[in-house]
Amino acid sequence: MGSRTEQLARALQRAGLEQVGTWYVERGMPPNCARRLLAWAAPAPAAVLSRTAADAFGEEWRRLAVAVGLADQDGVVLADGGQAFWAYVRLDSEADVYALLGDADGFQTMSTDGETLLAVTVAGEEIRLSVLDRLSERNEEAAREAVRETADEREAAWASLFEEGELSERLRHAWARGLARNRTVPARHRLLGLNTWSLYGALPPETLEAALTHPGWRVRGTLAEVHPHLTGEHWERLILGEESEKHRWILALLAADRRAEVTEETCRQLAADPSTRVRQETARLTCLPVPIRLALAADPDGTVRAAVCRTVWPHLDDARRQVLLADPVAGVRAAARRAHHQRHPVTNADLGAGDLPDDVLETCRLGREPAERLVRHGEPAQRAALAGNPHLEPDLVSELGRDAEAHVRYRVALRADLTEQERASIDFEFDLASRKHTLPWVAALHDDPDAMRRLAVSAHPLVRRSVARAPHLPPDVVGRLAVDEDRVVQLFLAESCADAPADMLLRVWKWWTGSLGFPGRPRSHPNFPRAGLLRYADDPDPRMRQLALDDPLSSAEVVERFSRDTDAGLRHRAATDPRLTPASAVRLLGDPERDVRSAVLRRRRLPASVLVPLLRDVETAAEAAENPALPLDVADRMIGLITGAGDADPADPRAAESS
Repeated sequence: MGSRTEQLARALQRAGLEQVGTWYVERGMPPNCARRLLAWAAPAPAAVLSRTAADAFGEEWRRLAVAVGLADQDGVVLADGGQAFWAYVRLDSEADVYALLGDADGFQTMSTDGETLLAVTVAGEEIRLSVLDRLSERNEEAAREAVRETADEREAAWASLFEEGELSERLRHAWARGLARNRTVPARHRLLGLNTWSLYGALPPETLEAALTHPGWRVRGTLAEVHPHLTGEHWERLILGEESEKHRWILALLAADRRAEVTEETCRQLAADPSTRVRQETARLTCLPVPIRLALAADPDGTVRAAVCRTVWPHLDDARRQVLLADPVAGVRAAARRAHHQRHPVTNADLGAGDLPDDVLETCRLGREPAERLVRHGEPAQRAALAGNPHLEPDLVSELGRDAEAHVRYRVALRADLTEQERASIDFEFDLASRKHTLPWVAALHDDPDAMRRLAVSAHPLVRRSVARAPHLPPDVVGRLAVDEDRVVQLFLAESCADAPADMLLRVWKWWTGSLGFPGRPRSHPNFPRAGLLRYADDPDPRMRQLALDDPLSSAEVVERFSRDTDAGLRHRAATDPRLTPASAVRLLGDPERDVRSAVLRRRRLPASVLVPLLRDVETAAEAAENPALPLDVADRMIGLITGAGDADPADPRAAESS
């Protein structure tokens, strides 16, 4: 069958219509909204023909298209490309428009200004051609009528949701996705076997308990991966209750990655697990008691001994350290050498003997002679590794700061032991367009005001950026960073520091649209200005116009005005504003931008007569099932229908994990 887009492409090719430009065109209201509006307006057919009259159909269709001015001066119209988009096509007198029908029950085309619709519907052997003009105006009328819904009409609409027979598989999973995200539905934990979205965020006790004891591995595995507040008792139930070795290994890995605090008894059982992979991950647990670390250091499997070597080393006596240094497994010897040379310098003999870890030059102590030789005569990769070695002596660090290789100098410039004068003297290169991660050694000093003052004037932008990530900073440091020439420093200050000033936050808002790591910043920052923002209501920059909605003196009239703005971002903000009128919320379901329609569908309480058709449409059903207007008894009945069969959500990447 192929996708809806592929089907359309084949239909257009059969009809001899030329595609113009991109397939995906968000112009005017989306096709599914146009169909709903056509059903609401119910215009009398402009022409009715027999399906067998192919020649007459094409001629009549073109006559109507010309009569209503459907095509622009280049003969271009918008053809229905699916639920949410249109496709530009060019008409000509040779086109066989009848071929668009194929086995379909109709098609629709719209003028490029988004105001006129020419629709074809098939009922048995009869073909009806209908014209609907003034689409924007009619959409307004339909929205105003919809919100006048009576109690009887509402009840009838909800009853009709279940009158169309058995759910398709796609619709069932769409309902499951939406209901799983709908925080107003208490019974969404019943959907865990179909969809794990309800595990994200805060969990009510019944959902947490249902996930802990769920028979499906996908549910338990997702809980361990995403839930932020698992206790030691939860981890014990999850890990020790798994019969599958693979699943215990994955859960132990997640527990180690997430620094889970599990009980000593759980640690003891995991350390005795018959699976090597489980014991290897157990060795990484930060809560592992010393006696259990010592036991794992004598584990029969070398990968386990290597995994625990670093953390157990301070607790070993000399005899046991020598055993690990002479271990028959190379990986264990390398790990032991790495730990040994944190205190005992590497000699030339050690370098020539082998069994050293690959990162020895970067992490271990080196004797003076091998260090000098490598700094002056080593390969560029060796010198770059030494440039990050925290044990290297100052004069050798200084030599590397003058190295001929730019990447060596760059690594030296990021060392924690440099003075800022020394850092400034290094000729390093830094791409200001990159963002980079916070330097760990700077983050460790975030609570030291004097260190922050010293580093805030660093010549290295990455150091200053790392300072800006501090949760709190002294006022003088904030003042300096707020006007830093590197605007990413200002961005990081806006994202992370509670002391960021209002004027800087406003400047950052003008150019930064937000990130997944810090959603809402800088606008969600407590210090972001609120008073006086109405002055931006007529600003030519749509991002600045958005701010008028945050002014305490802003009104529903401003929201209504912005819901009709030419900028999609501003319409999206209006769609999420609680002051938006119900009629405008319904009207925005016909917005050309999917994000605007989605915001309305997920957040605004909508009339049942509007929601029900959206719940029966597979393209909008998931978002409609998130709507807060969904009655609990309706949601319960939907859950009852969709939990009656099947167990894997094809849209969930974990659905394939079954073993």
